[in-house]
Amino acid sequence: MAILDILEVPHPGLRAVARPVAAVDDATRAIVADMFDTMYDARGIGLAATQVAIEQRIVVIDLQEPESDAEDAKPVRAPHVFINPKLVSVSAELSSYNEGCLSIPEQYAEVQRPATCRLAWLDDQGAAQEQDFDGLMATAIQHEIDHLNGVLFIDHISKLKRDMLMKKLTKMRKG
Repeated sequence: MAILDILEVPHPGLRAVARPVAAVDDATRAIVADMFDTMYDARGIGLAATQVAIEQRIVVIDLQEPESDAEDAKPVRAPHVFINPKLVSVSAELSSYNEGCLSIPEQYAEVQRPATCRLAWLDDQGAAQEQDFDGLMATAIQHEIDHLNGVLFIDHISKLKRDMLMKKLTKMRKG
């Protein structure tokens, strides 16, 4: 297990379109394990392989939602692996979330996406899966699949908002 370097804007690797995984094998599972280690270390809830300079269609997500509504409730890990994920369908109904990204640190913007989606993918054993998702999971899946296609969440907001966000990021990096 290893902590991988997360690419940050404007790295050109974030615009790469990932290739399908040919076979789910031990090498693929090692990449998945490293991606989870990296995501947890960075305190994220999702990570696409392209964000760690691996141009393969692999996504890991763990919303780490609390076990209850109590203020001191601990987050529960529920890791999900999506290999060669493909959106089968999306709803016409939209939802809005204040999205952030490990590749655009500490910057957030309201993004509208389909409220629900149906996804087909391979699990970490290579078995085909298909399921409907809603809420934050639907948003996270669509966000991470965008990464696999070289698209960032800032591509879904206005140029004015994107420019403001990038100025804030530049200022933050300068300290």
